Parts: sequence; structure tokens; C-alpha cells
Amino acid sequence: MSAALQLPKTGMTDAEWQTRCELAALYHVVNHLGWTDLINTHMSARIPDEPNTFLINNYGEMFDEITASSLVKMDMDGNVLGGSGKFNNAGFTIHSGVYKARPDAMCVMHTHTRAGAGISLLKDGIRPISQDALQVFDDIAYHEYGVPASPEECEALGRTCARGTCVVLLNHGLLTLGPTVHGAFYRMYNMERACELELIARTLDAPPVAIDGYVIGKAAGRMRKRRDTAEYGLAEWRGLVRTVDRAGADYRR
Repeated sequence: MSAALQLPKTGMTDAEWQTRCELAALYHVVNHLGWTDLINTHMSARIPDEPNTFLINNYGEMFDEITASSLVKMDMDGNVLGGSGKFNNAGFTIHSGVYKARPDAMCVMHTHTRAGAGISLLKDGIRPISQDALQVFDDIAYHEYGVPASPEECEALGRTCARGTCVVLLNHGLLTLGPTVHGAFYRMYNMERACELELIARTLDAPPVAIDGYVIGKAAGRMRKRRDTAEYGLAEWRGLVRTVDRAGADYRR
């Protein structure tokens, strides 16, 4: 059963509970894929019927410990709502900055994988040299490293995200945003794959085979139409949720 089909907890709307279940599932999917950095990356989701609020992990929990109920509800001013919980200050800065700048963003993901962080050390590090890169290449933005958890960084990140939904945080890692949890996830999946292949290409003794510019342009047009649809990444997401369910992940509580 999809996480979004569970019955809501008492005292919250259906929309909030369904968002909690789906975001908790995302943390378990990220754990399954090995995209964790102990407790130091974060994903969030905006609550549809409370657009000035979002959910984020209770800082200190490992990703396989996160449940729908343990997620922390926050407003855009940094206040914890309806309960208690810890949050990462830099995480709040990142996620609130994106949500303020992008009203269409319903989910934000941030990772520190070795591949993503490795490519973040290079200016314009992702090249259009692989099928995976073409999934996101036209929508990549590069964000200069700023002072973590500062108001200036919050505003600067918002400006960067106005240029693209697939962001390389230079000297840091990767970030994606999307109109759905599965949309943000599938952007990140393709970003991670593109970075892995880019790193492999840079270790070889020959330059990569170039993709024709016409093909790159056609791919960009096709992906711009696909990425904001409700179907983008949905089948892949549902498959991964089934995978973590079969492994016994207990997050719908």
C-alpha cells in the first residue's frame, strides 16, 4: 500500500498525515540507496493545505528510524509547530530558502554523497555526456558556497533555485526540488547518476564521446515537458516504496 493511503492521525488533516507518511518513506528510500551522511543531510515536504509550513527530520534520528509522527513541523520563521523536536539550523536555512522562493516546490532534497559532493568541487562539473545527465542538464543551476545557517545564504539559495530545480551546491553537495515527493526524488536520482558517471569519465585516459548538440537540445525540450508532470518518477518511486516495505520499514506511525 502506498504511504499516501494511510489513515490520518488524530488532530491533523488528511493532507498533513499523507505528507508525513510520504516524506518518512522518502527517508527510508534514501537510506536504502545509501545516500545518507549519518544524520547530516535532510529532506523536507511542504504541507499542501498549510503552504507556509513544512516537515523535516527530527535531528538526531538515523534515516531508518524516522517515522511519520517523528517528523518536525515548522513554519518559515523557524518555529516548531504542534509539538517538540530538534532541527538542523543549516537544514532550516536551506529548505525555508527554497520554499520562500519557489511556491511551486512541494519537496526539497539535499544530499552529501561522495559522487555529488565530488562533482560539487568543480565549476560546471556536470557535462552533457550521458543519458542520465540529459535528464537534468537543461535544469541544472550552480550555487556558490555561502555561510551556513545565515539569512544571507537563505536568500541567495532562493535566488539560485529560481534558475533551476536541480542544484549543485558548490563545495557541498546536491539539491533538488519538485512539485511532488516523487518528482524531487527522481530529479535527485538522475543527478546522482550523472555525477557518478561524470566521476568515472574523469578517471579515464580518453575524453568522453560527445553527444551531438541537436540531440542535447531535443532531450532538453522533452525533459522540460516531463519533469513537472504528475507521472514523472512515479513508477520508480512506487517500486522503491514497495522495496523498503518488503524489507520491513516501519514508518507509517
